[in-house]
Amino acid sequence: MPDLTDDRDDRVSRLRMTGYAALQVLAFVPLVLLFVLWVVGGVLMVIWVGAPLLAVAIPATRRLAGSHRRMASAVLGTSVPEPYAPIEGLPFVQKLRVVATDPMTWRDLAWILLSITFGFVVALVVLVLFVGVATWWVWYYAVGPLMRARSAADQWLLSPGVTERLERRVERLTETRADAVDHSAAELRRLERDLHDGAQARLVALSLSLGMADEMFERDPDGARRLVSDARETTDSALAELRSVVRGIHPPVLADRGLVGAAQALALDMAVPVRVESSLDGRPPAPLESAVYFAIAECLANVGKHSGADNGWIRIDHTDGVLRVEVGDDGRGGADPTRGTGMTGVMRRLGTFDGTMMVSSPVGGPTIVTLEVPCVLSSPRTMPSSAPASPSSSRATGSPSPLPSTTPPTWTPR
Repeated sequence: MPDLTDDRDDRVSRLRMTGYAALQVLAFVPLVLLFVLWVVGGVLMVIWVGAPLLAVAIPATRRLAGSHRRMASAVLGTSVPEPYAPIEGLPFVQKLRVVATDPMTWRDLAWILLSITFGFVVALVVLVLFVGVATWWVWYYAVGPLMRARSAADQWLLSPGVTERLERRVERLTETRADAVDHSAAELRRLERDLHDGAQARLVALSLSLGMADEMFERDPDGARRLVSDARETTDSALAELRSVVRGIHPPVLADRGLVGAAQALALDMAVPVRVESSLDGRPPAPLESAVYFAIAECLANVGKHSGADNGWIRIDHTDGVLRVEVGDDGRGGADPTRGTGMTGVMRRLGTFDGTMMVSSPVGGPTIVTLEVPCVLSSPRTMPSSAPASPSSSRATGSPSPLPSTTPPTWTPR
């Protein structure tokens, strides 16, 4: 007996693709007008008269191209990214220069030509087959291949080519390498300052106290004992300073219990309940694990300082070769990752490993910070403390409210 549910779902999918075809046919006239603006504006740029025309044509083209990317992504079931060079905040003339040198600008122009020729014909054929009674069965079998062909052409032109991806990859690695060098130098200066101002100063005081006690033992034993007692306290303080420096380099809990256990330890120190959920079946490389740990710590610090949240959560998983960490809260929202240096430091840490940070924080909340870093997990250690943690609450008192659903990230620093 045929599966009527699958047949109905399949028909809905065909109807959706037919709807996309209708939208693409309707876009024919705007695309022709945009092509005319492109040509006229490009010719008149010799005397700068074409600049206003291009200022209209380029953003409009990118909006239409974005809608076709989404349709192509839905038809093909794959992501079609929108990798334009950033132009926000640049002067008008510099914007034109960046746009003119961006390979995706010229791919958009080629896509317009494809859309008003091959793409228009394909979409029109789909609509004609759908409307015609005698051709309905032809439409039923042809709509999928035709729309996939159209979407594949859109994907080919509207996503970066191999050369562009390699160029941007090289640029990205060059930037992150410079950031890594600067970060390492800053960390060395911080460690030197912490040791000089903390442990070293206390050890100097300890040496002076012991020297004075040695001189006073014969003539003032009680005073010498007081100095030795003070020296013991100074020793404890120096040890505490050294432990703090060591934790800043590589927290012992991270080495002993792994990323999940370290995240649970961070959550326990929070003033609000924070739930930790994980499905890791191994451990990331140690340098990457440390970078992600400090990124989580910075995100939780922001939750405690600025969010006004009642609950928070941390989700850690590894899918398709990507370590994904989500830190969220149900606070007031409105977080701006460009303000302050903490989140900038997170981006630099992750950028060293080709990672990204995405922030979604609408006014009223929730705030969700998503960290993604490509990596390969190693086998988990045999010790119990480093075994993958099962989903659990990190607070012993009270139970956090159900976690809100994840909203799509709205900002991606690069």
